[in-house]
Amino acid sequence: MDVRRADERYPGGEPEAGIESWHAFSFGPHYDPGNLRFGAIIACNEERLAPGAGFDEHPHSHTEIVTWVVEGELTHRDSTGHETKVRPGDVQHLSAAAGVRHVERNDGSSPLTFIQMWLAPQVPGGEPSYGIVPGIADSTPYAVPGAGAVLHIRRLAAQERTAVPAGASVYVHVVRGAVRLGEERLDAGDSARIAGAAGLEAVGLTATELLLWEMGA
Repeated sequence: MDVRRADERYPGGEPEAGIESWHAFSFGPHYDPGNLRFGAIIACNEERLAPGAGFDEHPHSHTEIVTWVVEGELTHRDSTGHETKVRPGDVQHLSAAAGVRHVERNDGSSPLTFIQMWLAPQVPGGEPSYGIVPGIADSTPYAVPGAGAVLHIRRLAAQERTAVPAGASVYVHVVRGAVRLGEERLDAGDSARIAGAAGLEAVGLTATELLLWEMGA
């Protein structure tokens, strides 16, 4: 188990424009050849947008983009004609395929925080697609078959336990709270990259929200 702490992430964004970003993997000017990906995951970004701030239209290709809103409301528009509001508890999935453009903004009056995860597809190209699952229930898996990965959401009370998915590779991100994972304590923004997670449990030390990606070898 390889634990990465919140303060080890690479800072980004444009603070003067109300955009703060924290990147768990090599990203943009922060090139790190030893931290390019884990399994299918090539990015896990925490984005904080002030009211009125956002990312203007920009392109993506050959990427499965999954977004989890922590607080606030995200406005999404893309070149396939979708325009949605993404709220806490929703899972948004944009498959960029051969190419798509989108806009992400905080059009509300409150700060917006979201976690955005990029996964490499098993087969590049194809037609872009979009989907959103509103208010996904705790412990309900969300499959991203194009990347050979499954997202599990876990919300734990203090001292509550949950089994970590027994995938060949598992990526754990702590959205909020604190959790004990094996012998390690993880706090908000911390993550763990696990090989062979069979029999591993997570125990909430406080009220905790976790994102867990289960992947093959």
